[in-house]
Amino acid sequence: MAKPKLHKTVIDLDSETREQIIALLNQHLADTFDLYSQTKQAHWNVKGPQFFQLHELFDKLAADTLVYVDDMAERVTTLGGTALGTARMAAGASRLPEYPTKVIGSQESVETLVERYAALAATTREAIDTADDLGDADTADLFTGISRGLDKSLWFLEAHLQA
Repeated sequence: MAKPKLHKTVIDLDSETREQIIALLNQHLADTFDLYSQTKQAHWNVKGPQFFQLHELFDKLAADTLVYVDDMAERVTTLGGTALGTARMAAGASRLPEYPTKVIGSQESVETLVERYAALAATTREAIDTADDLGDADTADLFTGISRGLDKSLWFLEAHLQA
């Protein structure tokens, strides 16, 4: 695959750093867009005694996740890159496991989403360190906000699994 063209910007990060940050952001864009779609899959298909509460919760979590997608895509373009944000691009690049179509029960839906939110939260914390090591405090800050939001989403999900 050809190396994407960087667009001109006067942002004071050198082109090599911007290329690395853009690649990092695009990877997380794919993972996060995939998480969004998996959360919507759970929202549409959940069944069981907690249907209404989980249907509403999953929709809120998906909406929150979509904000992260937009913020990362806009950071990519701010740095002179091209956001790789179609559903097919995300599906091809996501590191998350696929959401199983047989998962519909309340408990198993929550457990499946907990696994995926936890995976993305872990790689997001790694991305904070990577962006910081590359000298891009703004992208590190963006990832910090996303990390905080993912942790809150995990809290909402995990509360359904605790007695």
